[in-house]
Amino acid sequence: MNKKILTKREEEVFSLLVKNKTTKEIAQSLDISEKTVRNHISNAMQKLGVKGRAQAVVELIRLGNITL
Repeated sequence: MNKKILTKREEEVFSLLVKNKTTKEIAQSLDISEKTVRNHISNAMQKLGVKGRAQAVVELIRLGNITL
């Protein structure tokens, strides 16, 4: 059940997040602002129906969207 929930960019942000990258490091890596990174995380959490980054990561792993 690998249903496409997140945008490609949201998946890129979370793939870096699980590698223990900071918001600043993610922004630099993807050449976007830190605010945009936070927006992507927030949008993804809303889509997943979770309240935090950690819960979002757990849910994305459960859904098979990301791996550690």
